Amino acid sequence: MMTTQNTQPTNLPPLNGPASEPPFLSLHTTVVLLAALVIGIVIGTLTALTDVPVAAAVIAGLTATGASIPVLRSLIR
Repeated sequence: MMTTQNTQPTNLPPLNGPASEPPFLSLHTTVVLLAALVIGIVIGTLTALTDVPVAAAVIAGLTATGASIPVLRSLIR
């Protein structure tokens, strides 16, 4: 005779309850970093299309990303 057991865990937090930990990044920080990343990729790609060395295009993209973060931080509220 085989018996059926209920194997569902009982110590799980509720799905709709408050989160126990805050998010890793705030929404504002995520939007700013993603926008800066897009700007850096666009500038790096456009620089690469001008027949400069790849290293120079990467440096241009990284510079554009870094320079756009403070500007985006102040513009996006």
